[in-house]
Amino acid sequence: MSGVFIIAEAGVNHNGSLNTAKKMIEKAKEAGADCVKFQTFIAEKAVSVFAEKAKYQKERTNSEESQLDMIRKLELPFDDFQELNRICIQNEIEFLSTPFDLESVDFLENLNIKRWKIPSGEITNYPYLVRIAKTKKPIIMSTGMCDLSEIKDSLSILRENGANDISLLQCTTEYPVPFKDVNLNAMKTIRDELNVTVGYSDHTIGIEIPIAATALGAKIIEKHFTLDKNMDGPDHQMSIAPDEFAEMVKAIRNVEAAFGNGKKTIMSSESENIQIARKSIVAARDIREGELFTEENLTTKRPGNGVSPMLWPNVLGTKAKRNYAYDEKIEIET
Repeated sequence: MSGVFIIAEAGVNHNGSLNTAKKMIEKAKEAGADCVKFQTFIAEKAVSVFAEKAKYQKERTNSEESQLDMIRKLELPFDDFQELNRICIQNEIEFLSTPFDLESVDFLENLNIKRWKIPSGEITNYPYLVRIAKTKKPIIMSTGMCDLSEIKDSLSILRENGANDISLLQCTTEYPVPFKDVNLNAMKTIRDELNVTVGYSDHTIGIEIPIAATALGAKIIEKHFTLDKNMDGPDHQMSIAPDEFAEMVKAIRNVEAAFGNGKKTIMSSESENIQIARKSIVAARDIREGELFTEENLTTKRPGNGVSPMLWPNVLGTKAKRNYAYDEKIEIET
């Protein structure tokens, strides 16, 4: 990844519709995303009949149904993901999907995805981590609901089983995340403590936090994406629409370009302003030939196309070689 890798997290915002998922791919590409990510799962293998829905899920979906019932409605069959992968290739955007069970891991491996995205909820799932690590493909892992020791444990499991290219995303698993709980500085701690590439997976409202994360050194940005925030479903309200996503991408690319190479030099765009903004030594009043240059008869004014004020000590006390009018640039022998 040469620049910031921007993931449009489509997740389950297709609401179980293949056609909606296809349109999301097209809109993610138009918005400038590098990758569009879905979620692949067999509902019964990922969620038990005893699993309750999260509070935010109860608020945005039928509060009487179980998490399993909700997930069943959002599940796409494997054949649909084959089609979505084809559409991504056609639109020249990377296809990615997070698996939530071992069969889905095996399916996506056979689909030959380029990399894995491990969600925060699977970071303590030992058999899942081992299965993914053994593919030896690059891994992006979110770290929501984790402290540093849990992240280290997961990293050890992944590396012991063959994974080498691992990037970690600072993440807070709440929907939406209060700004006070974003903790962007934890991203730098993860980078410095674990010596890994870092990024940020965003669950806040708006686009400013991913932009701030980029300024702090995030190399990967993941943001929930929807065609319409008013659609029914658990994640639409804290996702952003295509026009907002495009605005976020533009801002990230601008921040990225602004980093520069770190060398402090005169930039080409500012060089023509040097003479305009800097000053030269000029006559503060009319000066006669042979008169000594002093603090009283000299001053500095724009433009900067004459003798530099940095030569002020050298000019003071020397004699004027000719008459000077008020504001005229002083000349010295070189």
